[in-house]
Amino acid sequence: MLVITRKKGESLLIGDDIEIKITKIEDGSIKIAIDAPKDKIILRKEVYDNVKDENSKAITNKDDILKLFK
Repeated sequence: MLVITRKKGESLLIGDDIEIKITKIEDGSIKIAIDAPKDKIILRKEVYDNVKDENSKAITNKDDILKLFK
């Protein structure tokens, strides 16, 4: 994992086509702007993890549902 320090207005690059810029720092939180190609999917990790967990639960419950149809 790379850990770097950035100030308001500074940015970092990921590859040649993704820029992450610090736009605001206030009260212990930051706002970032992400400039990336439209074909890149950008998700908040907590949302991704929730969807992943729900999908896993749905697969687990599928066997229980299929037993009802037998």
